[in-house]
Amino acid sequence: MATISPRARSGAHTLPSEEVRSTRDRSAGELLAAVTADVQHLLRQEVRLAKAEIQEEASKAGKAAGMFGGAGFAGYMVALFLSLAAVFGLANVMDAGWAALIVTAVWAVIAAVLFVLGRSRMREVSPKPDRTIETLKEDAQWARHPTK
Repeated sequence: MATISPRARSGAHTLPSEEVRSTRDRSAGELLAAVTADVQHLLRQEVRLAKAEIQEEASKAGKAAGMFGGAGFAGYMVALFLSLAAVFGLANVMDAGWAALIVTAVWAVIAAVLFVLGRSRMREVSPKPDRTIETLKEDAQWARHPTK
C-alpha cells in the first residue's frame, strides 16, 4: 500500500526532482542534477512572484499618478481663476490693462523664483548611482578574494 506524504496531502506543489526512487538508489550526479533542477524551479517561481508584485505595485502607482495629474490640473485652474479675479479686482481701482500687467508681473516673479530653486536642486542630482557602483566594486573585490 502506497503512503501519501504530508506535503502531497496538503496540496503543495511538487518539485521536478521528486521521484519515487529512494535517495539511496541515486548516484551523486543524479542527486546534484535534482538539486540543480529544484533550485532552478525555485528561482523561476521567485521571478514570477516578483513580476506579479511589481505589476501590482505599478498599477497602484499609475492610479496615484493619475490622481496627482488631476490635482495638478485643478490647481492650475484655481491659479487661473484667482488671477482673473485679481485682474477684475484691480480693474475696479485702475485701468484693466494695468491690472492685467500687474498680475502678469506677479506670476513672472513666482516663475523666476521657482526656476532658480529648481535649477539649484537639479544641480544636486547625480545621474550616477554612486552607492550601487561602490557596492558592485566591493562585490567584485570580494569575488576575487573571498577570504579577505
